[in-house]
Amino acid sequence: MMLPSAVLSLTFYTKKITMKKKISLVLLCCGLLTAGSLEAQQDKSKRPSPPATATQTLESGATITIEYSQPSVKGRTIGDNLEPKKDKVWRMGANEATVFDASKDVMVEGKALPAGRYSLFGLWGDDGFTLIFNSASKIWGTQYDQNKDKDVLRVNVKPRTTTTTQEQLVYSIDKTGLVTMLWGTMAVDFTVK
Repeated sequence: MMLPSAVLSLTFYTKKITMKKKISLVLLCCGLLTAGSLEAQQDKSKRPSPPATATQTLESGATITIEYSQPSVKGRTIGDNLEPKKDKVWRMGANEATVFDASKDVMVEGKALPAGRYSLFGLWGDDGFTLIFNSASKIWGTQYDQNKDKDVLRVNVKPRTTTTTQEQLVYSIDKTGLVTMLWGTMAVDFTVK
């Protein structure tokens, strides 16, 4: 009669180990899923508006870098159902605020901008396009109002209309310091020396 009791105890012990293994397996799977989810959130290249960078060392020796996210037009119209919209501050890209980095002091459209990292915002109005360089460089693109007291420089430029549509927003910088943003049929050019 002791044999069945020992078998029952062994069976219970085996089930207990099996249950512990199952719980451990479930916890391990949950941990892996969480880690995978965090990694996917950090992989910005998977966003609908992926990150991009334009960089150039100018003839003056200053290196200019623009970090931005590239939204797509997707059949929308700038000023109507697509930013920028008249008289509203725009992040000059998507997601986080666009960042303008100058390795040395530079002149933007003839106005001094100290070396550093800046959020780059734009304001499109009837009299042109205002570029806003703001010292809060690590902010989400819609947080301008909370940081407008950190504006360092504003310059006015004239946007132009292109004959072709640029589906995905793009910046370019040439060695002479001409910076161009192309988006939809809008082009915004400014000089950095």
